Amino acid sequence: MATSSSSELLQARTELWNIVHSYLKPIALRCAINLGIPNAIYNCGGSASLADLLAVVPVPEHRKPYLRRLMRFLAATGIVAFDVPSADGCTTEEASATGVYHLTPMSRLLVDDVDVNGCINDLSSFALLCTTKYYIMASMHLSEWFKGEDRAGSEMPFKMAHGMNIWDFMCHDPQFNELFNTGMACDSQLVLNFVVTTRGDVFDGISSLVDVGGGTGSAARAIAEAFPHVKCSVLDLPNVISSIQPVDGVVEFIAGDMMDSIPPTDAVLLKSVLHDWNDDECVKILTQCKKAICSRNPASGKVIIIDTIIGSPSKAIFEAQVTVDLMMMVLTSGKEREEHQWHKIFMDAGFGHYKARPVMGFLSIIELYL
Repeated sequence: MATSSSSELLQARTELWNIVHSYLKPIALRCAINLGIPNAIYNCGGSASLADLLAVVPVPEHRKPYLRRLMRFLAATGIVAFDVPSADGCTTEEASATGVYHLTPMSRLLVDDVDVNGCINDLSSFALLCTTKYYIMASMHLSEWFKGEDRAGSEMPFKMAHGMNIWDFMCHDPQFNELFNTGMACDSQLVLNFVVTTRGDVFDGISSLVDVGGGTGSAARAIAEAFPHVKCSVLDLPNVISSIQPVDGVVEFIAGDMMDSIPPTDAVLLKSVLHDWNDDECVKILTQCKKAICSRNPASGKVIIIDTIIGSPSKAIFEAQVTVDLMMMVLTSGKEREEHQWHKIFMDAGFGHYKARPVMGFLSIIELYL
């Protein structure tokens, strides 16, 4: 049996330490958002010293000495960037005092402003959703779930942690319901702003669209504003629709259940919906989609799916895809799918063909036809 060299052993121990403590990265990110650190750096012109941050970050005086350590961690993990004019002969503490923090492309997504194109690209609400205690508590039940006897697969780790599935929990807990819908809305807006700019041809030839599970309507609004001739509606559960206050009539909101029926339309949009459900449930949803487009214009009707197709030569994208798949295992009965798995549920639901193209990192856009 081969034995590790001293250098390999030390490297392995370092890697293990980094992995077992990596849960602190999203915790520190959440802390930075709650303290307004990305906004503070942005409001200082994109660069901020520790003194700048101490002057504006809302922490009491007796906590201010700890901010340097948080910022050091955020810089070490790449959440923010850190430049030191000249670190020669300086201690780490002296370098922290003279250095300047900058936003990275990733932390730039946590700033609540409007970009040069007039789009709001703020994903801070999405980050707060993904790091919420509800998700973290659910993930702590993963090993217990693997050892469980629930053959039906209905008692996912989320249900083990909170006593009900995620959809029932949203009905039960208004605070989580708002957190979920707000978080998903900001991600949907960012994705759809990108889609209408780079893949706008998917909306050619349609005059109506129903965004199924569309939440607050951010995706539907992005489509309606880019293509005013398309009448956009949102179908979602009553507990979601009841919390929405339409302001201008650009998007119509319909309370209902996609498992039961979907209003007649030229196109159905499913953005990050099917990964929440198992294969049989996906076939049921797609069958309702087929009925909706058949009742309007079966020859040209289609389902537009924005979701993950697992598989990428990029290590970072593949890691993101399988990470979201593990999250689905914790939260729902769904999963991220490889292309052959998508193909099977499409055919089982009675669709004839589809076209898939990558869009925005680890997501793909799929046009599904009869």
